[in-house]
Amino acid sequence: MNHQKLQGKTALITGASKGLGKAMALALAEAGARLALVARNLEQLNATAAAVRELGAEAAVYQVDVTDETQIARLAEAVAGRFGGLQILINNAGINIRKSVTDFTLDEWRQVMDTNLTSVFLMCRAFVPQMKGQSYGRIINLTSIMSHVSIAGRTAYSASKTGLLGFTRALALELAPEKITVNGISPGPFATEMNAALMQNAELSQQFLARLPLGRWGKVEEVGQLAVYLCAEDAGFITGTDILIDGGWTAQ
Repeated sequence: MNHQKLQGKTALITGASKGLGKAMALALAEAGARLALVARNLEQLNATAAAVRELGAEAAVYQVDVTDETQIARLAEAVAGRFGGLQILINNAGINIRKSVTDFTLDEWRQVMDTNLTSVFLMCRAFVPQMKGQSYGRIINLTSIMSHVSIAGRTAYSASKTGLLGFTRALALELAPEKITVNGISPGPFATEMNAALMQNAELSQQFLARLPLGRWGKVEEVGQLAVYLCAEDAGFITGTDILIDGGWTAQ
């Protein structure tokens, strides 16, 4: 049964305050995992933790900027002290600035790169030592359909997510001897806060949905269940790959 799949496992999720991060937190909680929830918005993070605890799972909240090396070092110490180590790391924190490349400032470019790519390096560097030596481990990086295809106005986002896909593949090879799998999940258009502006614009929303053979926005719960599967023992032979959950967009 689903609630038994991750019993005894501790999972850390970044960007856990809303959207896909919150959905994955709830799904992993239902599967029996203990949760270390990380984000910058403390109020939203506490709401996620409350929902996790209602499911009977243990949850700890950490208000952290995952682009800050010092804060991540302190986070690693705190998680080790609270849970004794980590088995599952889900790097979900991300931002998207949509504009023409000629309108980007260097600070905006770096903000996207630091949040979507450099933060994953910092998190893996800090937490992989806790994961080694257990003959089990799961790292999931939220890549994006924009790792595979792109559209205008997404230069920074697509560059960061394509880089993250390359990082995921290389890290999978590095950690395979430790039986730690590393995979990406590439969501297409999902009904999240990040896409709220598109969803509220009827014309743009229809343009996106027209690209999808399934003709609808993705549900965040679908990513949550995929994450549970990738973290379970059943998925132990899957590593170094990227799973597209995009309503058929890239199949066309």
